[in-house]
Amino acid sequence: MEPLKNFYNAKLIQTLADTIVLYDPHFNSGAFQKAVLNDQWETFELKQRIQHISRNLKSFLPKDFAHAVHILIPTARHFKGFEYIFFPDYVEQFGQEHYALSVQALEAMTPYSSAEFAVRPLIERHPQKMMSQLRLWTQSNNEHVRRLASEGCRPRLPWAKALKTFQQDPSPILPILEALNQDNSRYVRKSVANNLNDISKDHPELVIQTAKHWLGQHKHTDWILKHGCRTLLKQAHPEALALFGYAKPNHIEVLNFTAPANVKIGSYLTLFIEIQGQHAELGKVRIEVFLHYRRANGQLSRKLFKITEGDYGKRKNIEKSFPFKPLSTRRYYPGEHWLTLIINGQPMAKKSFKLLDEI
Repeated sequence: MEPLKNFYNAKLIQTLADTIVLYDPHFNSGAFQKAVLNDQWETFELKQRIQHISRNLKSFLPKDFAHAVHILIPTARHFKGFEYIFFPDYVEQFGQEHYALSVQALEAMTPYSSAEFAVRPLIERHPQKMMSQLRLWTQSNNEHVRRLASEGCRPRLPWAKALKTFQQDPSPILPILEALNQDNSRYVRKSVANNLNDISKDHPELVIQTAKHWLGQHKHTDWILKHGCRTLLKQAHPEALALFGYAKPNHIEVLNFTAPANVKIGSYLTLFIEIQGQHAELGKVRIEVFLHYRRANGQLSRKLFKITEGDYGKRKNIEKSFPFKPLSTRRYYPGEHWLTLIINGQPMAKKSFKLLDEI
């Protein structure tokens, strides 16, 4: 897959410059392109390229922030996609002293790229005003603006600085999530679920209590809660499992849990699982497997893989393959490895195998 930073190329910069000229005839398109695509450009990574474009917009647009923003807002409407995040980044970098105008600009820009990163410094500087603004955004007719209300205040938004205040006390977030917990847009619902999942990492009991209060209100709400409690379910949190109907697996018998004795690096391991209810149907079952893999220092680490979940009859057969092809983010080392079968949060069986060097 091509690195995202490569989307920022000479063609994009030229198109950006030519579009700005439509709204600012005095914009020096050629000088802007030359300044962006300087001798250091090829060494810049993704975030550096975004911020470099924003800084050059600052250099070549009118010095007055209001004047510049009223050029960028209509320009941004010509560009749709995450890679055009440099529009809200400009507001993030240079609009902190212009609260009202920055809020207006981010609301206008987020449907075309995404402003969840840019809104966070405003939340930190103006927490009460911005949280009131986010609550207003939950009522927007635009799904991108409603999503921004949730995504912008996530305590642990990936690639962004954590909002420490909300990690300590997430209660100001809950009215925003409640306003969106039946939203018709899956795009919005996924953000609400991800926000709840962030909160669960610091305040699991608060999320459990929220889930108990919301569960059963609406099918959209139930989907949000299940997705928002995914970390708690992976951790086998007993209340989370019970909340979603996963009983202790005392009634489940493991008939088969087998894998090859030897697997070569670069190939696949195929695992076979067969379970049945001892006296009745299996009912709601969540099946996971811990892969205990060997690290470079010889120690074992583990990673949880969800295999399947559902409401099953008397018996369930499963075949699952695990790739052992080296990745840029993970290397595999030969030696003894283990698989642990987890059913409804409980370990039920264990199997070892040897990982062999590629030939």
